[in-house]
Amino acid sequence: MCGRFAVTTDPALLAEKIKAIDETNAAPKDSGPNYPGPNYPGPNYNVAPTTTITTVVKRHSEPEDEAARRLRSMRWGLIPPWVKSTDDGAPDNKGPLLINARADKVTTSPAFRSSAKSKRCLVPMDGWYEWRPNPAEGGKKKAAKTPFFMYGADGEPLFMAGLWTTWRPKDAPKEAPPLLSCTIITTDAAGPLAEIHDRMPLTISAEDWDRWLDPDAPIDEGLLRGHGDLDRIEVRQVSRLVNSVRNNGPELIAPAEPEPEQATLL
Repeated sequence: MCGRFAVTTDPALLAEKIKAIDETNAAPKDSGPNYPGPNYPGPNYNVAPTTTITTVVKRHSEPEDEAARRLRSMRWGLIPPWVKSTDDGAPDNKGPLLINARADKVTTSPAFRSSAKSKRCLVPMDGWYEWRPNPAEGGKKKAAKTPFFMYGADGEPLFMAGLWTTWRPKDAPKEAPPLLSCTIITTDAAGPLAEIHDRMPLTISAEDWDRWLDPDAPIDEGLLRGHGDLDRIEVRQVSRLVNSVRNNGPELIAPAEPEPEQATLL
């Protein structure tokens, strides 16, 4: 799964790098009061669910023009369109946070299948965290888990497959601006990553970005079965500081000293 990650690239720099239109500093025309925040808060080494994150989409400005890559801010944790609203117009989502979607379920799950048709996105990140269970010792029922950071070895961001959607209060007029939210797609872990957790985010390679994002084409199920940039990913053990969402800084992704009784993943 992917429940915590790090991202340090300014959206303006990212937009220039990947040739996208940066809409994170100005709400796009199909958003409004529910838009989850236009201002870049700076590097975030401990991104948690419900945080506003930067995503990459491909959309038309007009029905007949060519779709272009765009950066948009979205809430991490997809809110399906049928979710009811509270008295103050916010989503009344009492179910589990839909921060992840299984690659083998996105085209059939009621929560995701509509987005899978034409609302696919990419979630850029430096890397993500995962925790490896350890055997209990000394009569303890549970042992503390060891955190690891999975990151792009070349220093470049990783781009994870995602889905997004729009949500409006039930009684809102059709022209009412929506809340944008997203989920990160996960797949079976492979290689050394499988020794830490059985799931990992689905990476999309640069040459497949436009194929994944194309709003006018059906989903490419071959990409759902792939592992994209797996060969770029390296793993390092990090400090347990990341266990708390209150901690946030570069020390979270710094290498930790290996635990002496455990083998180090290379």
